[in-house]
Amino acid sequence: MVPGLAHDLHVLITRLDRAADRILRAGFHLSYRRFLALLMLEQLGPATQRALAERLGTTEPSASRMVGVLADEGLIHVGPDPAGGNRRRVELTARGLRLVASCQERLEERFAALVNRSGVSYTDYARLTRQLLATTASEQETRGAA
Repeated sequence: MVPGLAHDLHVLITRLDRAADRILRAGFHLSYRRFLALLMLEQLGPATQRALAERLGTTEPSASRMVGVLADEGLIHVGPDPAGGNRRRVELTARGLRLVASCQERLEERFAALVNRSGVSYTDYARLTRQLLATTASEQETRGAA
């Protein structure tokens, strides 16, 4: 049996993730995984470690280790959560914000070049990808409400 679209998408995503990791390590000395944590914090704004872990789809201990490394590098600030309790609030520093913007720009340039080399319209690819993302988000919300 010939692998179908599901397999092809898995292979493509794996290759793109690995390429992103190489690009970011070479240009910014940052792993793609750490970049994703910073990107999620940019999207979330000040958030708890628990919220970051949920957004990354990882465990709280894993997010806690990541937060420690990123804080040591001066990319995020960690403090007590104003809501109290034993929670910690994390947010990007100015340096972290600049790094996220630079990494996003580099990855976007490289991905756009790849799409153009493939002969696929970047505009069409972006539109269809957003459409798939919206559909999957809608289906997840529907299942969560059921």
